[in-house]
Amino acid sequence: MENTTKNLIKDISKEIQNARRILFITGAGISADSGLPTYRGIAGLYNNDKLTEENLRIEDCLSYEIFAKKPEITWKYLIQIADNCSKAKPNIAHKFIADLQKNTQKEVFVLTQNIDNLHRLAGIDENHLIEIHGNFQKLHCCNPTCNWQNNFDLYAYLDNFHNTKVLDLPKCPKCCGIARVPVVLYGEMLPENALNKLVNELNSGFDLIIVIGTSCSFPYIYQPVMQAARNNIPTVEINPEQNTTISSVVKYHLQLGAQAAFEEINKNFAF
Repeated sequence: MENTTKNLIKDISKEIQNARRILFITGAGISADSGLPTYRGIAGLYNNDKLTEENLRIEDCLSYEIFAKKPEITWKYLIQIADNCSKAKPNIAHKFIADLQKNTQKEVFVLTQNIDNLHRLAGIDENHLIEIHGNFQKLHCCNPTCNWQNNFDLYAYLDNFHNTKVLDLPKCPKCCGIARVPVVLYGEMLPENALNKLVNELNSGFDLIIVIGTSCSFPYIYQPVMQAARNNIPTVEINPEQNTTISSVVKYHLQLGAQAAFEEINKNFAF
């Protein structure tokens, strides 16, 4: 490992040690070492312009417009994504963040674009997790006159799907309407509760922001970093890519994958 990289790791580790309130912003790159590709789509299943079996782009299949007309198409690809994610396990980057939150006196929050459940599996407290693109944790009825919702046993659903090879659309037990998970589809607004939580925590202030494995394409991802940099709050980018939206403004840019970076950073901590 080059001296420059070693020095960066030492500096970042010192910033983590000294910080009281830390925001980790994570994208698909943090889960790449868990076996989840960083390709396009919601959690991604397609890495080129190939159309799906329905002769649609994957973004169209995962859109609110298609879900409203043909929910079976959207559910088909949501289940493919969920099945893909269910095979993955948290890596050292997920575990480091969770350990930092659970086993120190620091206030540690995670803003994630991912719906792979790996931060939860690593043990991050739900109150410290902002899943800005939703999750597979619950089901709710799509009928606007029905208020039914419940927890979603995703793993039982996947087991049934594998056993029967039949895509059984979840139905509301109250009105028999189609149910869905709160994953943000293309063309939908971000969840208001997650946005409010993010705004509240940003207003409380952070003294360190660490961005892992995201190109920071969306304003709600890059704006907290830009604002922190303007206010001389330390900012870190961990990403093997050289030029993302925030690369030129962060204080530290560690050009490594998440697992490689946190294997080194973890050596500086005793939880």
